[in-house]
Amino acid sequence: MAQPGKLKIPLPRGATGVILMTLLFLAVARPARAEIRYSVSLADRAGHLFDVGMTVPNVRGHLRVAMPAWNGLYQIRDFAERVEDVRASQDRRSLAVRPIDGQRWEIAGAGTIHIQYRVFWNQPGPFSSQLNSHHAFVNFAEILFYVPGRRREGAQVRFLGVPANWKIAVELPPGPCAACFEAAGYDALADAPAEAGTFTEFRLVENRAHLRVAVDATGGASWNRKQLEGWLEKIVGYETGMMREAPFREYLFIYHIGPGAGGGGMEHANSTAIAVEDASEIPAVTAHEFFHLWNVKRIRPESLNPVDYARPQWTRSLWFVEGVTSTYAAYTMLRTGLWTRERYYQHLGNLISQLQSRPARLWQSVEESSLDAWFEKYPFYNQPQRSISYYDKGELDGVLLDILVRDATGNRRSLDDVMRYMNRTYALRNRFYHGNAAIEAAVEKIAGRSFAGFFENYVSGTAAIPWNRILGRAGLRVSISRGEQQLTLPLTLGHGGATLYNVSPVENPSERQRRILDGLLHGRTD
Repeated sequence: MAQPGKLKIPLPRGATGVILMTLLFLAVARPARAEIRYSVSLADRAGHLFDVGMTVPNVRGHLRVAMPAWNGLYQIRDFAERVEDVRASQDRRSLAVRPIDGQRWEIAGAGTIHIQYRVFWNQPGPFSSQLNSHHAFVNFAEILFYVPGRRREGAQVRFLGVPANWKIAVELPPGPCAACFEAAGYDALADAPAEAGTFTEFRLVENRAHLRVAVDATGGASWNRKQLEGWLEKIVGYETGMMREAPFREYLFIYHIGPGAGGGGMEHANSTAIAVEDASEIPAVTAHEFFHLWNVKRIRPESLNPVDYARPQWTRSLWFVEGVTSTYAAYTMLRTGLWTRERYYQHLGNLISQLQSRPARLWQSVEESSLDAWFEKYPFYNQPQRSISYYDKGELDGVLLDILVRDATGNRRSLDDVMRYMNRTYALRNRFYHGNAAIEAAVEKIAGRSFAGFFENYVSGTAAIPWNRILGRAGLRVSISRGEQQLTLPLTLGHGGATLYNVSPVENPSERQRRILDGLLHGRTD
């Protein structure tokens, strides 16, 4: 997930992202017969109120429903605070609704129970929901109750009050009416955002991958369909080619473009929602979000499964989930020609500069930064002296691992092989990996040697990274600029010293360095 409001690679800190609103693979299967049914009225666009109906059959004695506490970001956001006027009935007879706590309600009754309530949302961006006169964007986990213990039952949602000139884009199988959609369960429903409005829509096929694109442009925002198609062809073509599969029937890109659209990107099982101020920001965010199709949506740590909508899910693997996804977003930009190699070197230098500028790097590991992601909604936590970014250091760790795997194997294997191995070992077998130990084991399997020191020092530890020693194996060097003076590492800096780290190729590289750098830049092995 790209962080909100920061639409460049690297994706600087801010509220970060989560990821995860699905029990994997359920969204791709044809849903079971719908048991729990929802209606979502878009009629009150001026009041920004979604009017939600919910019908739950086979209730025995009492019914408990809950609203998720979080979705889309690693933050407890308490969506229940937006809920009002909860009512319940059975056979047209009103039933008492008793709040249990800040997330749950209890209703006495048996058989089929109907619930009605309203939810206020008018917040732009892919991590929230919005209803206004222009459009509706819905993250279902932010407006729909669920029944604890019954999340796997088939679900159906029906939109009501939709203006005649609006259409709906959502990556769910159609239901029995034009505005009806079905899901294998609540988790699959929550992992499929919906866009309703007068958006521009088109389809294309790239590398046998069927893509659907919905573009909602506001405020006079300019975008070019042919250009967008070209970006998608390159990004989807490269990433599906590298991973050697397109694990979906159809993939939906929802784009919000223009002033006030919000910012960031949010990955889902078979779709993504991306908000940018300017269309030029689309490629980098798209490259990141689309790679999440594998890394986290399918290659997924146990610590994030199953989704717990009620409380934080602590994980030590976000450096890999997000950071290494950023590694591949940048690789995609480079290897498709959307970035020059000079732009990529500048990007690496900026990442190193960001990390080195944060004093917290001396005591907070990237593993601990992953674990502490739930603190990112607090302003003090994001200060340089308090934390580092698992996006930044995780991306750098990905590049360093790639170079070291190439070096260990004579450029015959790479990080690409690690990702494909994890896809075969976990995703394609419907399994989840056991944290950083499983990532380390996968790297060692591909490289044929131990990487214990790397993970001890640069993932779970805070040892200073020997930039020139590792990057040098790929024929790259790191220097520090201060004013107009170029200084070569290693270098001890006093207070007020150099702040900008620069990455560039070495002069007269060896044949081994040349092959590794060529492999890194072009995604090739010998």
